[in-house]
Amino acid sequence: MNKFALLLLPVLLLAACSPKPAQKSSSLSVPKVVIALKPDKNPDAMLEEKAALSAFLKERLGTPVEVIIPLSGAVIEEGLANGTIDLAYVSGGTMLQVSDQNAASVLLAGEIEGKTTYPSYWVALKEKPYASVAELQGKRVAFSSKTSTSGGLIPHWDLIQKGHLQPHQDPEAFFGTGNVWYGSGYVSAVERVLTGEAEAAAVSYYVLDKDKHLTAEQRARLKKVCEQGPVPTHAIAVRSALPADDQDKLRAALEALNDPAHHALRDKVFTSKLVRVDGPAHVAPLREATRLTSPTP
Repeated sequence: MNKFALLLLPVLLLAACSPKPAQKSSSLSVPKVVIALKPDKNPDAMLEEKAALSAFLKERLGTPVEVIIPLSGAVIEEGLANGTIDLAYVSGGTMLQVSDQNAASVLLAGEIEGKTTYPSYWVALKEKPYASVAELQGKRVAFSSKTSTSGGLIPHWDLIQKGHLQPHQDPEAFFGTGNVWYGSGYVSAVERVLTGEAEAAAVSYYVLDKDKHLTAEQRARLKKVCEQGPVPTHAIAVRSALPADDQDKLRAALEALNDPAHHALRDKVFTSKLVRVDGPAHVAPLREATRLTSPTP
């Protein structure tokens, strides 16, 4: 062995024994974050929101983010319970259910004009004569969905409070057999009104008052018949089984949407400012509504 080889040998041995540089690890304990959004808007618009939200959160979390749009609230509830969904943007009613099941808790909630509540509307075509829910008796109507809070639970509860229904009675007892239709979101319910298949639809106030779910032409054809509520704002539910450190990082990443530079994305996806709330207190008003509108006592 020549002198050069003898000199090089210690260097090679040192390199072989030295630890390899550690690979950069994810900031979260999960390999991927799955976020579910409600299917309550135009599908094409939601595809754009999916991509933008995924990119925004991936950059801040250092973890792949998949945004999905399940066809129903039931899929979201099941996903939070079985671990296939980590975060979900849900109505207050769904939030109450997953909280009671210990499947998820409130990570953040929406704040609209300084409040964490908002009204529910019955809407109809402008040329229709209706000015109260009492005038809709025996008429064809559309609820946003069976799991919607502002477009389902609260309007149903309001009928009971006004004496149009008895507790636990189906809305068909007031509107008529075969006259009640449940959609897959706000837009699906409003479309029934626009096509003449329903006389009125139960939706959130912002479907009519804000430029988020409908075109300007569609909104121009509609009017508010009456309102009911208040409705607790939508919440971002976080899977209970996620470690507290993960939950804190997810909350911080989502709160970054409140920075002025990101308001456009925030308002497209989540409608309003995202704030911290007392989770159980936020959904507590819905407990009585859920009890009285359930099919059985």
